[in-house]
Amino acid sequence: MLNEFKTFIARGNVMDLAVGVIIGGAFGLIVNSLVNDIVMPIVGVVFGGFDFSNYFLPLSSAVTATSLAAAREQGAVFAYGNFITVLINFLILAWIIFLMVKGVNTLRASMIRQEKAATEAAPPPADVALLMEIRDLLKTPRA
Repeated sequence: MLNEFKTFIARGNVMDLAVGVIIGGAFGLIVNSLVNDIVMPIVGVVFGGFDFSNYFLPLSSAVTATSLAAAREQGAVFAYGNFITVLINFLILAWIIFLMVKGVNTLRASMIRQEKAATEAAPPPADVALLMEIRDLLKTPRA
């Protein structure tokens, strides 16, 4: 059983998955920082610092507070503002990830085109050209 475990761990897929999880976690931190520290302050300035997190509807007549935290202490509330804030953050985050993936795909396609152009444009080396000429001569029927 120990040997089977060693074989399982040594497979490339498990290591690739582990690397993917670690890189994904680090990438998540980068994207969160980008959204929270760079994008959201700009959005706040452009739209006047909107914050829906304290928008709620009291579900009880005992709730008289004006902030969501205080209202939750007084009773049940329908906190739709927090959902709106999370939804807006998600859409901004999804858009940023889309732009990043699109940029990487464009860069990758450009690199593939450059490699393809380099391999197509380069003439074969002299020894390969000589061998190709000999091959072509051997293919032609003798008269």
